[in-house]
Amino acid sequence: MVSMTSKITSHAVGDVCRAIRAHRRFIVTSHVRPDGDATGSQVAMALALKALGKHVRLISADPPPDICRALPGVDEIEVASTVTGDWDAAIIMECGDLSRTGLTGLSGGFVVNIDHHIGNTLYGAINYFDESAAACGELVFTVIQALDVALTAEIASHLYIAILTDTGSFHHGPISARTFDVCRHLTVAGATPSALARQAFDQYQVGRLKVIGVMLNEMQLESQNRVAVLALDDVLLAQSGATLDDTDGLVNLPLTTSEVQAVVLFKSAVGEPLRVSLRSKGTVDVRAVAVAFGGGGHTNAAGFTLEATTEKRDVVVQQVVAAVEAALGRGNGKSRSKGGPS
Repeated sequence: MVSMTSKITSHAVGDVCRAIRAHRRFIVTSHVRPDGDATGSQVAMALALKALGKHVRLISADPPPDICRALPGVDEIEVASTVTGDWDAAIIMECGDLSRTGLTGLSGGFVVNIDHHIGNTLYGAINYFDESAAACGELVFTVIQALDVALTAEIASHLYIAILTDTGSFHHGPISARTFDVCRHLTVAGATPSALARQAFDQYQVGRLKVIGVMLNEMQLESQNRVAVLALDDVLLAQSGATLDDTDGLVNLPLTTSEVQAVVLFKSAVGEPLRVSLRSKGTVDVRAVAVAFGGGGHTNAAGFTLEATTEKRDVVVQQVVAAVEAALGRGNGKSRSKGGPS
């Protein structure tokens, strides 16, 4: 069995297992606008609970991402804004606080909180929190092992997708030997890394390419090309024939160059707050920037929402530039360019 002891937690995995064994009817959910880790962890946990003979309902405030929809069990997710009906316990993953689920009807119930994001408020009756995990899927793997539930190919595939996507194909996050040890177990159990990688990264519509072209052409570069600023809106999606799912991971594109150390992506939609995604390399801490605006995440991958004004966008960019300079120094001065590296 892979050893996975929580670095920071108010409860151990044994407490999670005892709570699961003591309850019968479960709600399993994750955060709004779920990603691969959110949905993969959610469905893997549900499959494990069903193997124990538990009654399980999967509920999410938003639909699962396209990359997960072909996997077994995803079609059982109910999209709703309120949790209704009888349930004994809710297992909530990837949520720093209860509001992150986007669901009402969970307050006052028995909650098991499983998360790896710094800043988790430990809101559950049971809190299994480990900031050193590369993905929530790592923690779910530990729980499933501790429950002595057989690791089926279906469960393994969901957990592999969770880890693969949350690390950006093993590019960022607190990736460790433990991460690859877990992935080894998942592969032995039947997860197929090459097929799952193609499912996660090679199944987009052609509109994605059109979006990439426009975004990179309009890209703004700051701090001697070390900070890239991208923008995306509904008009661009409509003109390109793309969906929001087709934009997954585009924030990482500028990081494929040696010069760019951090990226800011502004996503705007009519009637909604501005969504800001931040990515970085190495010691550049974009989480600190996100926290300053009421968001959160990890050192190299974070985000938040913002009431959109040009002035506020400029402040965000300035803070990301400051984060890069704090980690790497000021370089030879500041520059601003548009339309690609100068």
